Amino acid sequence: MKKSRKLSLWEAVSLAVGTMIGAGIFSVLGVGAQICGKNLPLAFFLAGIVAWFVAYAYAQLGKVYITNAGPIGFILQAFGDSILIGVLAFLYWFSFVVSISLFAKAFSYYGIALFHLPNNQLTVGIIEALIIALFTVLNFFGAKAVGRVEFYIVLIKIAILLTFVVLGIWTIHPEWIKPNLSPLALRDTLYAVAILFLTYMGFGIITNASEDIENPKKNVPKAIYLSLFIVMLIYVGVALVAIGNLPLNELLKAKEYALAEAAKPFLGNLGFVLVSIGALISTASAINATLYGGANVAYVFAKKGELPKFFERKAWFSESEGLYLTAILGLIFALFFNLEGVASLVSFTLLVIYQFVLLTHYKLAPFVGGFRFISVIGLVLITTVGILLLIYQYKTNIQTFYTAIVLIPAITLFEWFYKRKTKRVFKS
Repeated sequence: MKKSRKLSLWEAVSLAVGTMIGAGIFSVLGVGAQICGKNLPLAFFLAGIVAWFVAYAYAQLGKVYITNAGPIGFILQAFGDSILIGVLAFLYWFSFVVSISLFAKAFSYYGIALFHLPNNQLTVGIIEALIIALFTVLNFFGAKAVGRVEFYIVLIKIAILLTFVVLGIWTIHPEWIKPNLSPLALRDTLYAVAILFLTYMGFGIITNASEDIENPKKNVPKAIYLSLFIVMLIYVGVALVAIGNLPLNELLKAKEYALAEAAKPFLGNLGFVLVSIGALISTASAINATLYGGANVAYVFAKKGELPKFFERKAWFSESEGLYLTAILGLIFALFFNLEGVASLVSFTLLVIYQFVLLTHYKLAPFVGGFRFISVIGLVLITTVGILLLIYQYKTNIQTFYTAIVLIPAITLFEWFYKRKTKRVFKS
C-alpha cells in the first residue's frame, strides 16, 4: 500500500476492531466471570454502553481536531497548557505501562496452561520477565518483521474468536445464561462493568489516524461507532458461549485461562489448544504493539510536550530511557499485582482520561457540534463506574485501592517539579 493512500472507512474500522479485540478479552474474561457469574454477557453489554458515551465525545472531537496526541490533544485544545495536561499526559503513558503488565500476565497463564508448566509465582514471574524482555529488545533494534505480521495476528485472533462463537452458540445451556437480577447480583455486575470497560479502550486509535482517513469529518465518527458495535457483538457472543457451555465453577477454576477452558465442551482439547495459541499470539502481539506505538508516543509527549515527527521504532533511539522505563515498570506491576488488580489499574487510569475527554466535548460542543447532555450523562456514568471500581478494590484488593488513590497525587507532585525544572510547554 502506498504511503499516500488514505484509509477507507472499513480499513479504519478494521484498525479499531483489531486494537480493541486484543489481549483484553483473553485476560479478563475469567476475572469478569468471577465477579458477576452468569451475568457476564450483561456486564459486557453494559460496559459497551458506557463506552458508547465516551465514543460519542471522541467522534465529535475527532472529526474536527486532527491530532496524533489522541485524547491529550483534545484536552489541550480545551484547557490549554497547564499542570493538568502534564498530569494527564503522564497518566496516559502510565495506562500503557500497566497494560503491558496485564498482557504479560495473561501470556504467562495461557502459556502455563498450554504447556502444563508448574503454576506458581516463580514460573509466572520468569515467563513475564522473558516476554517483556524479548519485545523490549525487538523494539530497541527496530524489528520491522515483527511489525509487518501485526496485521495477520489481528486476523488470526478475530478468526479464533468468531470460530469460538459460531461453533459454541449451538451447544449453549439456556438455563446457564439466564441473568440473575437480584440486587446483590446487579451490584456485582456493575463492579464487573468497571473492569470489563478496559476491553473497549481501543476505539480511540481512529482519532490518532484521522489525518490518514478518507473524508475524516464523515468517516471518523462512522468508524468509531461501527467498530464499537462490532466489538460489542463479539464480546457478548464470546461471554454467552463461555458461560453457556461450561459450568460456572469449572470456569472459575480456570479463570486465568477461562476462554481456552470454555472451548473444551464443544471443541474438546483441540479447542483448548486453539484458543490458548490464539491467546499467546494475541498477548504477545499486544505487548509488542503497546511498546512500539502507544507507550513510545505517550512517553515522548509527556516528556517533551510534543510528538515524534514519525511514529517509528527508531523514535525510541532519541528517548531510549522511555523504552527501558516502560518495560521495567510494566514488569514490576506484572510481578507484584494479580490479574484483577492490574486490570483494575488500567481501567482506573483510562476512566480519568475519559472524564476529561467528556469535559472537553462539553466545553467545545459549540465548535465541534454534538449534544452536551450526552457528555453530561457520559460523565456521570464514567464517574459512577470509577467510584464502583474503587469501592470494589477497597473490599477485595486493598493494595490496588491504595495504588489508585496515591497515583494521581504522586503524578501531580512529580509533574509540578518536572515542569518547573524543564520549562516544558505543551504545543496544541
